[in-house]
Amino acid sequence: MKSTNSLKFFIFTFFLCLLITVPWQATGLDAETRDDFTNLIGKHDALLVTAPDGSILFSKNSEKILTPASTLKIFTALVALHYLGPDYKFTTEFYLDNEQNLKIKGYGDPLLISEVLQEISKKVGTKIKKVSDIVLDYSYFAQPLTIPGISSSTQPYDAPNGALCANFNTVNFKQLNGIYVSAEPQTPLLPFALKRIKKLGLRHGRIVFSHNNNDCTFYAGHLIKYFLNNEGIQTTGIVKTGSVHKNKDRLILRYVSKFSLVEIISRLLEFSNNYTTNQLLIAAGAKAYGPPGTLEKGVLAALSYAKNILYLKDTHITEGSGISRKNKTCAKDMEKILKAFEPYHSLMRHEDREFYKTGTLKGINTRAGYIENTKGQLYRFVVLINTPGKSTKRIMKKLYQNVKCEAK
Repeated sequence: MKSTNSLKFFIFTFFLCLLITVPWQATGLDAETRDDFTNLIGKHDALLVTAPDGSILFSKNSEKILTPASTLKIFTALVALHYLGPDYKFTTEFYLDNEQNLKIKGYGDPLLISEVLQEISKKVGTKIKKVSDIVLDYSYFAQPLTIPGISSSTQPYDAPNGALCANFNTVNFKQLNGIYVSAEPQTPLLPFALKRIKKLGLRHGRIVFSHNNNDCTFYAGHLIKYFLNNEGIQTTGIVKTGSVHKNKDRLILRYVSKFSLVEIISRLLEFSNNYTTNQLLIAAGAKAYGPPGTLEKGVLAALSYAKNILYLKDTHITEGSGISRKNKTCAKDMEKILKAFEPYHSLMRHEDREFYKTGTLKGINTRAGYIENTKGQLYRFVVLINTPGKSTKRIMKKLYQNVKCEAK
């Protein structure tokens, strides 16, 4: 009897130790696939795959702290949904003071694009026909907003954030017969932008307006002035910054965006827009802790949500878009994020039955999302490759093949 019990104890201990020491766990995948995944995932990478019921199909290095790159946008989208609500719509307010100055107060709307500004100008045109100065109030967000990982380049992914900005703080241009023109028919090439383009000596492309001299806010003001003039509203003064005094100034229009938060998130995930993502993070911080919105408040709101709602243990962020290498998480935490985001998975980019978000920085390649089987069930996957020179392609090809097999 003692011998039998000893043998049982030995077997139990052996398998327990095996579970503790083996760096991956897998069920539901064939042996060849498990071997392939094990070989493809290095010491600076991670892979976690879960079935619709939450059971782990494969896990290697799932608790290793790694850089998520733009897959972090899924988490920031959840933060915005939590604090602002899926039906939230940004507003922009227009006031008239006693000196007939038009004052515009921004609240961080990330989609103040040319088409929207034209629509707003039509509505303002039904209220007034002549104004003096155009006064821009950007105080709802603190300035300057310095985003870790954002540089002062002319690339769109380096666009700065602010409470009153237009066209993602960018302008697209080209040359036609040696003359600079707008590369987008809905957006004029203003003298304000042309001066900057000529100074940079560029022939075509897209430039970014920075916080220097409040360029990003002034560009929005000059663009609004253009569209107001097009609607027959005479402007006799200058474009300048200032403050709205709600106790003295008269509100003539409170524009409510036609885009809900859910629609904004769909766009930012489709185009991986860093500017839009951090606009949402800062707005969430302002909602949670009061204005002015700051990056610090946004990060604090996000970390509070991570800890108290999602129960994430190893996620630390310095901004919301994933452009900073100081953002860190693990595959285990990212899988929890995917589980929470599942009701909104259709907002993600998708091909066939895969809904996904990718992330790329130099030496980093990540992918996270869902694969839907033929029964409509969702498998969650997280691939964090932090080894330079490697990609997610071989892993995803093998994974997609297996989930299709699971669906049979």
